[in-house]
Order: sequence, then structure tokens, then C-alpha cells
Amino acid sequence: MEQFVRALEGSSRFADYSFESIGLSLLLAFVLGQLIAWIYTWTHSGLSYSKSFTQSLVLMTLIVSLVMYVIGNSIITAFGLLGALALIRFRNVLKDTRDTVFVFIALVVGMAVGSQRYMTAIVGTVTMVLAVLYLNATSFGASGRFDGYLTCLFSAGHDRADLARLLHRFCRAVKQVSTRQSGDEEGKELVYQVGLRDRERGGELLAELRRLEGIQRVSLVMRNELSEV
Repeated sequence: MEQFVRALEGSSRFADYSFESIGLSLLLAFVLGQLIAWIYTWTHSGLSYSKSFTQSLVLMTLIVSLVMYVIGNSIITAFGLLGALALIRFRNVLKDTRDTVFVFIALVVGMAVGSQRYMTAIVGTVTMVLAVLYLNATSFGASGRFDGYLTCLFSAGHDRADLARLLHRFCRAVKQVSTRQSGDEEGKELVYQVGLRDRERGGELLAELRRLEGIQRVSLVMRNELSEV
């Protein structure tokens, strides 16, 4: 038990390449890699989710940990591995910068475990997990003021006072973004950015708008907070 605590604290002066030490490093790398992959899966949003990428996060942590053992204190071995890895061509393009962040996390944790800095690897992984959970729970960075685009086609000479009152009733934020008018007889088409008070009431808003006199056509396009489209 005392030896295990010393290993976690990294108190040994020289690297230990015993079977027990390598086994402990690989086991810890596997556990921390799975934790990183689970957090990535649970907090992922977007269209580019890949099962193989998620599994690669676990395997990458293991591989980097093993590479650090292979290198050890040998500069010659380090340059040899660098030349060997240069022959590999990674053609998979990451569409989301967040995926790149998780790749770096797996690399750093694997390096920490492989260099027998176990406490650094554990504390770093837990800190990263807490940071990701916080950012996901608070939707940090999301542009949440507007929920979608509302397009209204008015007949010529229509008074928009009723529309303004209706939008104020259903929306917490409204911004006109474009106006198009083809001719006097065809009326005018306006496009608004709208932030709904309740996203579930979008259909009710459209129904109320269609009842207004002078509105020929109305449509609402809602958007989702995705990483990419």
C-alpha cells in the first residue's frame, strides 16, 4: 500500500520499469482514457459523432503511456520513434475543434501516466472533467438570444401594429434583419430574428399570425445549437 501511495505521489527518484509498474500505468491509462471518452460522448453535440473516434481516445491514452515507457530516458529511442511515427499519415480530418481538444487531453494524460506522474494524470483528468461538465451545464459560449427566423409576407398598405403586439407577447427578443419588396401590389416581405419566450409555442405563434389581416404568408425556421451544420 505504501508503495502504491509513493507511486501516485511520484516520489521515486528513478523511473520504475518493473512488470507491476507497467501494469499499473496501463491500467490507470485505460481507466482515465475511458473517463475522457465517456465525458466526450455525454457532452457531445453536433452531427459528426464517431464511435471509432471515441474508442480512439481510450486507445490513444494507452498507446502514449506505453510510448513513454519505450522512450524512457533515451534520446536515441525518442528520435527513432519520432521518425517511425512520421511515416504514419493521419487522413482523418476533425470537423470540430472540440474533438482536437479531447485528442490533446488524451495525449497529455497518456504522457503523464507513462512518465509515472500518476497524481498529475489523475488530478488533471478530474479537473478537465469538471471543466467540461461546467461548460456543458451552463451552455457556455452558446448564442442563445435568438432561436430562429420568422418570415412574414404582408399585403400592400398593411399596418404592422398588431404584428408588433403579437411578437411582444410570444418573443423575448425581436430583430428585423431584412426587407424585400418586389412591387406595390405584391406587398413586402420582412425577416425577423426572434427569441421565443417558450420554444414549444412556435406553432401557436404561427397560428396567431395567420389570423392577422393583411398577412399573406408566414414561416418560422428554428435553429439548434450544433457544433457544425
